[in-house]
Amino acid sequence: MKVKLREVRKKNKYSLEQVAAKVGISKVYIWQIENGKRRLNYSLAIKIANVFDMKPDELFYDDTILQIELEETKKATPKG
Repeated sequence: MKVKLREVRKKNKYSLEQVAAKVGISKVYIWQIENGKRRLNYSLAIKIANVFDMKPDELFYDDTILQIELEETKKATPKG
């Protein structure tokens, strides 16, 4: 769900490898964050946002709210 992260990364012409190296994590980890396969803590959000000279909320807040809304919708939808 971190579509904005992917968009910002590509806009800044950074590869997954470049962002990962700047943050100190693996390329796979960044890919997982971008694709909603892995959550991140606030300190990691700060490190990633700093790569793009942004605040964490600018980069991740909207995606987090959307994810919460989707999860709530799934819970409220009757199965069957």
